[in-house]
Amino acid sequence: MARAKRGFKARRRRNRIRQAAKGYRGGRSKLWKAMVDAVHHAWRFATAHRRKRKRDFRALWIIRINAAARLNGISYSKLQGALKKANIGLDRKILAELAISDPAAFTKIVDQARAA
Repeated sequence: MARAKRGFKARRRRNRIRQAAKGYRGGRSKLWKAMVDAVHHAWRFATAHRRKRKRDFRALWIIRINAAARLNGISYSKLQGALKKANIGLDRKILAELAISDPAAFTKIVDQARAA
């Protein structure tokens, strides 16, 4: 009687773990138990950090907008209030990009918001 080696599904599962552990240092990429632990740990944190990335980017955009707004003599919170009042519907990502790549356009937007 030949032993059962579990076949295709088990091999596919093992290969997925091995592929995910590529590039890990030492036994974490070579030894099965260490590999599985490392990959599962990484997957757990990847889930959390996908959500954290969104918070981090939002914070970065706010910092950039605040810096550019203060160069134009207005604080971030006052600018957001003025934009809402002026019905200018630009999100933080676009405002931050404008503040860096086209400061003149950002200044015009600030002036428009102030006027309303």
